[in-house]
Amino acid sequence: MTAREVHPAPAAGFYYGALGLPLAFVALPLYVYMPAYYAEQFGTSLAALGAVLLFVRIFDAVTDPVMGYVADRLFSVSRRALQLSLGVGCLVLLAGFTGLFFPPLALHEPHTALLAWCALMLMLTYLAYSALTITHQAWAARLKGGDEVQSRWVSWREAATLVGVMLASVLPTVVGMSATAVVLGVALWLGWLALGRAPAPVALDISRAGAAQGAVTHKLSLHYFALPWRGPAFRGLIGVFLVNGIASAIPATLLLFFVNDRLQAAGWEGAFLAIYFACAAASLPVWVKVVSRVGLGASWAAGMTLAVVSFFGAAFLGAGDTTLFLLICAASGFALGADLALPTPLLARVIRTEAMSADAEGAYFGWWNSASKLNLALAAGLVLPMLQWLGYTPGQTDEQGLRSLSLAYAVLPCCLKLVALYTLWLWRRRWDKEH
Repeated sequence: MTAREVHPAPAAGFYYGALGLPLAFVALPLYVYMPAYYAEQFGTSLAALGAVLLFVRIFDAVTDPVMGYVADRLFSVSRRALQLSLGVGCLVLLAGFTGLFFPPLALHEPHTALLAWCALMLMLTYLAYSALTITHQAWAARLKGGDEVQSRWVSWREAATLVGVMLASVLPTVVGMSATAVVLGVALWLGWLALGRAPAPVALDISRAGAAQGAVTHKLSLHYFALPWRGPAFRGLIGVFLVNGIASAIPATLLLFFVNDRLQAAGWEGAFLAIYFACAAASLPVWVKVVSRVGLGASWAAGMTLAVVSFFGAAFLGAGDTTLFLLICAASGFALGADLALPTPLLARVIRTEAMSADAEGAYFGWWNSASKLNLALAAGLVLPMLQWLGYTPGQTDEQGLRSLSLAYAVLPCCLKLVALYTLWLWRRRWDKEH
């Protein structure tokens, strides 16, 4: 059986998806715990730390397309060389993460030296993380198969990702960062071993003679980076992905404010997040079955619709409505499964059908990951100043400010979801007409 005919049996799906757990595991501490860790442990200025984070995250976003090029080059070599390269990436990721949270004692003072070390370790960690993530995503796309097959591969990866998120949300506060780093190292090692037993991507499943005759070797150039943008299908799909991603990122940005000030439920964050992600994980097999019945586009549209219907009610909650919010978290978490499992197979479909995309999956996923990071930046950059302009101040009990918080937390994301839903409908209409 060639890689083009592979269907993800449970064992194969597990071997492929396992690396998603440590990659998600490392992401949460980087984005959530690291700023507070440096402020509390080392007394780092929040303003200075914010400047470092802004610089490094811009660096991270603009280097993702280059990491896509690296991934495409890796797929043009042997399976052994690819596996060794991924192993080096895992080691670099672990070294960067460990160095970030445990800087040398000599660098604790002055803070300028500590901030320089922080920036260096963050860049190292982000580069390794991006290279591993994009290669992992492109691996599934190169296994080919139709929409249902691709959605199954992605579901295995996203299920592991959700487990990683849940572990990372608990371990740093329960067992400390030292034990968390050890768990990360073990998880990276096991994920790397598992991927070594996964089905080989197409480019690695052909003979050297066939590779020499049929494979496309891209040069690092503007032409390579522009490849995805030349196709209208990609431009339309990434537009849907951006709008929908911003809609999802806004509640993530405002969750703690909403729970503490609107619901007056400080300490419930863990329960809300656990229900949300557990329902997302449980929904993945359901969304795969929905795809087999109605197709990818219609399934994603159904997920967006469910998200709007289930989440809009959060705008009407007040102090003490924790049970109702748990139900909303469960329903919107179920809808999240569609956002996790379905957009990437749609991208794989675009890659399969656009002739210009031969052996350039990394270029597509590089831009795709840049867009996902842009979602988080835009959500924070737009909604936080808007909330301040509307009169909301964290910790306040003024009803007007709390009403503004509810509108920003629940109504604005639902409106953006509806825009994304309409944009998806236009994209599907054009796709059906052209294909």
